[in-house]
Amino acid sequence: MSKPRIVFMGTPDFAVAILDKLVKNDCNIVGVITAPDKPAGRGRKLHESAVKLYAVEHGLKVMQPTNLKDPNFIKELEGLLPELQIVVAFRMLPKVVWSMPTLGTFNLHASLLPQYRGAAPINWAIINGETETGVTTFFIDDKIDTGAILLQRKTNISEEDTAGTLHDKLMYLGADLVLETIHQLQNKAIVPSKQQGDGPLKEAHKIHKETCEIDWKQDIATIYNFIRGLSPYPTAWTTMYNGEDELFLKIYAAKMDLEPHQLKLGTLVATKNELKVAVKGGFINLLEIQLPGKRKMTTKEVLNGLKLAKNTYVG
Repeated sequence: MSKPRIVFMGTPDFAVAILDKLVKNDCNIVGVITAPDKPAGRGRKLHESAVKLYAVEHGLKVMQPTNLKDPNFIKELEGLLPELQIVVAFRMLPKVVWSMPTLGTFNLHASLLPQYRGAAPINWAIINGETETGVTTFFIDDKIDTGAILLQRKTNISEEDTAGTLHDKLMYLGADLVLETIHQLQNKAIVPSKQQGDGPLKEAHKIHKETCEIDWKQDIATIYNFIRGLSPYPTAWTTMYNGEDELFLKIYAAKMDLEPHQLKLGTLVATKNELKVAVKGGFINLLEIQLPGKRKMTTKEVLNGLKLAKNTYVG
């Protein structure tokens, strides 16, 4: 049986791991579609996507359309004679694109659909305190993350997982699942199933900087999950009031200290090596933080150069 002609679509590092899995397993990748180069940084130099850099390095044909409905792009895509299209962390496709291949177009999503449809499923699973998540392959249709499910794989979320560590778990789990999905589709061994959910569905809408501010009035577990669910990106933040100074503080890592106290919520308690915030149920012990204009540092490193006033607090 000949290998299907595959067009791969994706942009970030998460998608690179899946593409690499396909390349290393000798899949027939006839084209790679990724985002156009964009200016970035102070010099506004053109930034190439992680997928493009990988594809060029491995001699794969790269296409970077700005308009997925452009007739010239559609003609070029048709010329590749795609039998299967795989989408990982890309953008919404028009029907003229996703309906083109004979075997269909499927997407890899980093959740157990139908739960956590949307742009940030990894972050929201941790923020909401989930203990289990996974990856799903599903056929694309004309809505976002609603198509018929092909395969799913589950994994646990530990209390120490961050969005970063869970990202990597799901990336490698997803790579294996995509490869298995290709084989089963080729062998007609999958019966797609309509998405069905028990109870209310949890969404995974895009996260913005302004929604990453910590609410120190919440309970200790909620705050802890919020911090690790936004680490290392886009990162939870707060304002530290240190005497007359107001400092923007990013928090990358923390732990829970379940100790009783009578302090006002948001009060900062400092020792030589620790910086803790009083919250409902104990303290959030800050482990890795970043002050304005500084690099990310351990709290001990920050305390070596930061003088704290009395009654310092966050909020």
